[in-house]
Amino acid sequence: MKLQFLGVILICLSGMLTSFMVKEKLANKKVEKPNVLIMYTDDHRFTGIHALGKMAVKTPNMDELATNGIAFTNTYLMGSFSGATCVPSRAMLHTGRQLFKLKGQGHMIPTDHKTIGETFQEAGYNTHIVGKWHQDNASLIRSFDGGQRIMGRGVYLTDHYRMPLWDWDESGRFSKENAYILAYDKEWNVVEKPITSDMKRGPTGLETNGPHTSETFAESAVNYLTDYEEENPFMMYLAFHAPHDPRQAPEKYKKLYPIEDIELTPSYLPQHPFDNGHMFLRDEQLAPWPRTPYTSKKELADYYAIISHLDEQIGRVIKALKASGEYENTLIVLAGDSGLAVGNHGLMGKQNIYDEDGVHVPLILSGGFIKERGMRISALSYIHDIFPTICDLAGIQIPASVDGLSLRAIIDGEKKEVRDHTYHGYMQFQRAYRKGDFKLIEYVRAKEFEKNKGEFYRGSRVTQLFNVKKDLWEVYELSFLPENNEVLQTMRAEMREAGIRLGDNKGNVEGELYDFWDYY
Repeated sequence: MKLQFLGVILICLSGMLTSFMVKEKLANKKVEKPNVLIMYTDDHRFTGIHALGKMAVKTPNMDELATNGIAFTNTYLMGSFSGATCVPSRAMLHTGRQLFKLKGQGHMIPTDHKTIGETFQEAGYNTHIVGKWHQDNASLIRSFDGGQRIMGRGVYLTDHYRMPLWDWDESGRFSKENAYILAYDKEWNVVEKPITSDMKRGPTGLETNGPHTSETFAESAVNYLTDYEEENPFMMYLAFHAPHDPRQAPEKYKKLYPIEDIELTPSYLPQHPFDNGHMFLRDEQLAPWPRTPYTSKKELADYYAIISHLDEQIGRVIKALKASGEYENTLIVLAGDSGLAVGNHGLMGKQNIYDEDGVHVPLILSGGFIKERGMRISALSYIHDIFPTICDLAGIQIPASVDGLSLRAIIDGEKKEVRDHTYHGYMQFQRAYRKGDFKLIEYVRAKEFEKNKGEFYRGSRVTQLFNVKKDLWEVYELSFLPENNEVLQTMRAEMREAGIRLGDNKGNVEGELYDFWDYY
């Protein structure tokens, strides 16, 4: 009898112990840090994902990320003080700092501007980079534990099949002679290496036989996910070069978009109606003036093709993540670095602050770590809000050097917005202010020279006002209508106040010094 009683006690104790172990395991699971996979695309406007913009572009894998997660429909690049808008965009992403708080144009990240990589390293993560890095070597090395196929270390070719790449260099030198695909003569002029069958690293051929940068970067990401065996969580930054021009893609993707079937966007124009201050640069030289319907359709068809090819490579990465068993505990972040015109408003590049043409970007949070499905958030946000949001979601302290705002409270339903307006700048020529239903864009073309003492030639000024709630493509300019005079004057005053508050003036000692407001 005593034995039976003892047996019952043992069984009860065993059950209690098992229950305790299960609860402990679940408790540990709750505090387990998620892996983070950041995929950053290049010149990828918001409507470049079918699920977001409902355009003709085919993006099933990116659509699935949006279906299984959260899509932000009003995320913007703050602007740029370089024609290469991807430079400040990436600086803002990696530092969480707004445009006027960057070091210069964003080429260099000072040590007191904590990066995402550094922050996650300190939280116990293994940090890894694949692809494009546009900042200095010192910030690259301190941000990541390792990397593969690094792009942008001093030599750049506008060719997705022969882009110079680097292996990870712990010394931080990434010297020119160690770049592969290219060679250099004694005067350090770039010369192409002969393409041979035994070249095993990086893109090794032309469109007919060589891997595209998207394929190369995806392959490196897949290898990292497949081989990852560390106990610590990972944070991988996968920076694709697509869909940046040249708009190259394998033939099967081009066949998806016959030029005659392409529909132009509502904002298509053969020529921009005025000089916006930066009309003649490389991006705008990709197509002749005026932009005929055929020219713009061809460019748009090629843009869709390279995006669809990119989408398939993103699908490869997600498939590898699922096969690794880490998908359920991974936060996936997909974002673009800038918009792109491709015929909108008569432009081809992104050197502007129209929405789709320059600053409106996709932002999707997905992966098994995100439990919301198909959520759409229309609250205003910037690219530099991504860093603090990821930290907040992962339970990591946001560095003091970050001035972006976490979107966690919006995701959790605690707030409807963290911003009631956005402010944008492009070089010394353009400024924009968005609030409520309206967006104001002001242009100043100024040449400063002394005609008589104290006199300056001030160039030209153009104002645009759009109701962006009704007019998503910014087609109908409304500033000349008398009924809009009050909102126009209010927005002008608020834009000036926002510029001063952000540091957009010559007294801004942290960033670049620009003189837009001197001539406004």
